[in-house]
Amino acid sequence: MKKVAWLPALFIALTLFSADRRAWPESSASSEKKAWVMPLLREGKAAYPCRVAVWFDPQLLQDAAAFERKKAEFAGWRRSDMRRRVVADLKRLNDDAWLRARAGVESLAAAKKIDQVRRHWIINGFSCRVNNADGLTGLTALPGVSHVFARVDDRPSGRPAGRPVFYPAIDLPAFGPDSLSVPWYIQDLAVDRVWREFAIFGQHTLTVVHDTNFIMTAALAAGLFRNPGETPANGLDDDANGRVDDVHGFNFDFDNADLTPLGTSGIKDAPGPGLHGSLCASLICGREVGGLPGVAPRSHWAGVVGHGRIEEAVEWAVEMDADVYNMSFSLPGLGQYRSYWRKVMEQGTLCGLVFVSGAGNFARPGAENYAPVPVQMRIPEDIPEAVMAVAGVGRDLVRPPFSSQGPVQWLTDDYREGTVPKPDLAAFNVGLPVMMPDGPEGPRNVSGNSFAGALLSGAAALILSADPELLPWELREILIRTARDVGPPGFDYQTGHGLIDCYRAAQEALRRREAGVGE
Repeated sequence: MKKVAWLPALFIALTLFSADRRAWPESSASSEKKAWVMPLLREGKAAYPCRVAVWFDPQLLQDAAAFERKKAEFAGWRRSDMRRRVVADLKRLNDDAWLRARAGVESLAAAKKIDQVRRHWIINGFSCRVNNADGLTGLTALPGVSHVFARVDDRPSGRPAGRPVFYPAIDLPAFGPDSLSVPWYIQDLAVDRVWREFAIFGQHTLTVVHDTNFIMTAALAAGLFRNPGETPANGLDDDANGRVDDVHGFNFDFDNADLTPLGTSGIKDAPGPGLHGSLCASLICGREVGGLPGVAPRSHWAGVVGHGRIEEAVEWAVEMDADVYNMSFSLPGLGQYRSYWRKVMEQGTLCGLVFVSGAGNFARPGAENYAPVPVQMRIPEDIPEAVMAVAGVGRDLVRPPFSSQGPVQWLTDDYREGTVPKPDLAAFNVGLPVMMPDGPEGPRNVSGNSFAGALLSGAAALILSADPELLPWELREILIRTARDVGPPGFDYQTGHGLIDCYRAAQEALRRREAGVGE
């Protein structure tokens, strides 16, 4: 009897594993493979000390086709349920991998071959600074290490330390769209119809705006996120997430809560980088108080500053239960390191985030920042499926000369589709009226694909307000299917699938929700 008593328990365990296995990572082909090292490091072209990013094996998404397989596996899931499951699995993966590698990492650090070690669960790995060739060799010999990338995105900017500012909650009256003088892009994207007919304003959604500088106005401060786990200005990490005072967001360049690292001087006459974050946040979800309303004026927003450490910023957004992640930057020349960014975005999408990026402003021949196709669009906007890249048109529906075009090309060692169609969609990117935080003189017109991206992020918040449980790729499909074709018939490399139509997209999301599609 004792020899067979364990069989029922084994049967139950195997049954549970079989029923649950779609949320687990796929096994790798071999755990004995030699670690892949990015050519920049392998060929000795990186000067020490240098920062690196390390993948463990396995990843939740083990190969280039795994993202599409996971999308199929999660068909019919609620976004909130998928997020909980994937986050738990990603953290379990990293705990297991770290347990195997920890002693080796600590030994390398004790010998001063590496330092500044940071674990990452969104991609199952860690990053560190490598101080010499022995450190690199030691990393490749660690148990479970499959890839070592040279980090080429760690470029902090601004002042090294600032004093965070915290804002009290502001009680606002009920939103009254009929009493507002709305800007033309709100009307031309049919946003005001969504407000009036469906009473959808982006409520109950959170957009993380990853940018360079945030200068507050009443319209911005009214919609600021407030981390419920943090007590403002007490200098403590109240929620034990490794971030002190991350009430409204976090500055990952300098490990503090200062969201204005570029300061406020010099912005009055030149609304450049110093105002970029403020302008994007205003277009996404600016409140009507003291300014023009954004596309989703009842969405909340949080600010993220950081030229590097994308995995930590995305982890923070997931743990704050964010819905949309707006990226208004574009990184050239990452080489094989593009694969690392793509894996972060793909696995972040499985955590329920909707990633949006402007398509870039690098198409004008003769301009200093001109880049040819297929590198006119770059990281993160060139990432297929997981990032919606937004090109732009003027109000006349004509693409301006600066607006970057596709296609893009993926020929890294980990992703080899070749030519990939981009951009995905279009929004307005010329002459957008936005309130400036430097005086009462009224709105100023701004142009650029960052602002087209902000409009799409606002649209995404609207649609997720209509149906919070839409999976990210379902939202993308709705936006594409309901877009207005403004270029050559069908998809084109200048305007993608067309100009977003917020009313038709919201209408479709509500129809699906009422019909129980995806449940």
